[in-house]
Amino acid sequence: MAKPEKSKKSEDKDDREGHDLIEKLIHINRVTKVVKGGKSFKMAALVVIGDGKGRVGLGAGKAREVPEAIAKATAAARRNMQRIPMREGRTLHHDVRGRYGAGKVVLRTAPAGTGIIAGGPMRAVFEALGIHDVVAKSVGSSNPHNMIKATFAALNLVASPRSVAVRRGKKVNEILGKKQADEAAAKE
Repeated sequence: MAKPEKSKKSEDKDDREGHDLIEKLIHINRVTKVVKGGKSFKMAALVVIGDGKGRVGLGAGKAREVPEAIAKATAAARRNMQRIPMREGRTLHHDVRGRYGAGKVVLRTAPAGTGIIAGGPMRAVFEALGIHDVVAKSVGSSNPHNMIKATFAALNLVASPRSVAVRRGKKVNEILGKKQADEAAAKE
């Protein structure tokens, strides 16, 4: 039975999404299973993909060979992309904590010019996301899977002042306060 072909429209969409995406390989793990005939090896890959403009996704893939595992993880990351609100396109709106398993992370906003101050796996997430100024600390597990998932849990808690104002039925300057609202209006 032949596979159904993609329509031209869906191929164009895939091509548009595929351009200028930042792919970061976080971790490759070799898993060994002892079987009757000897040992069976499989590879597990963890990949983060983002557009550098506020969209990021995480994917994990397993296969017998490394390239296949990376391809599966990349495909999963493309499917799981989500939008994260950023302030001025460079940092987070507010400080936030995330937790997944034994992995805990603290993400803090930073003034312009600070750069990305974060450990290995978290740094890759911020680079793919397009955040330029952030201070992050991992507390607890240094396992890349737990650290990345805790980072995503924290990023999902970030809310823009506009979304909070809409949810509460107020105006943005009521949420931020007069001084910060005037600064935000001047920058827009």
